[in-house]
Amino acid sequence: MVGSELISAEEAAALVGSGSTVMVGGFGLVGTPLTILEALVASPGVRDLTTISNNVGEPGKGLGKLLLAGKIRRVIGSYFTSNPDVLERYGRGELEVRLVPQGTLAEAIRAGGAGIGGFYTRTGVGSELAEGREVREIDGQLYLFEKPLRADIALIRAHRADALGNLTYYKTARNFNPEMATAADVVVAEVDEIVGAGELDPEHIVTPHLYVDYLVRAEITLRSGPEPLLDRTGGG
Repeated sequence: MVGSELISAEEAAALVGSGSTVMVGGFGLVGTPLTILEALVASPGVRDLTTISNNVGEPGKGLGKLLLAGKIRRVIGSYFTSNPDVLERYGRGELEVRLVPQGTLAEAIRAGGAGIGGFYTRTGVGSELAEGREVREIDGQLYLFEKPLRADIALIRAHRADALGNLTYYKTARNFNPEMATAADVVVAEVDEIVGAGELDPEHIVTPHLYVDYLVRAEITLRSGPEPLLDRTGGG
């Protein structure tokens, strides 16, 4: 059985080409592949990226650092106010922004991974988000049509992987990562720990290895107070 290939963060960054659409896991910075993003910041020549993520990191951190490096042209996500740099660059006309309600974002990614051509939701009906979009009445209620989201590559964060590439996650650090693993042509998972095949409890595996092309060992992780909590327990 062929497993996911273990590569360096630099090799992972080299998989991202200019103009690519990139899904990046995380909620805030939790569950974000910080090691790969750091390598991507240092990757020469990469620019004009479209990112799909809940938010664009924080100022100078995670995707926020990639933004400051001038590598992102367009962002698709839900919560941009966590990073004032997004609003400033949008205001100067340097960044394209597509705001997607958080539940809609999650469902659009899931639909992209499931091969669904789109779905209807009441979220956004009657707002600016519905301008120029298809609205349909179903059983007396208005619904807004949403297309699925897919990416050229997904950079995700998990806690443990086995040698095949099966993934487990740590609590809320799971967030968007499992869905993104299904909705991209290439998937790279940054993980805290890699164990032998068969060492993960099958009941705990969330992302099967068939979705995961490459593994990267996490070197940059979040720290909470004086104790490196997430260094020990995983999740970004």
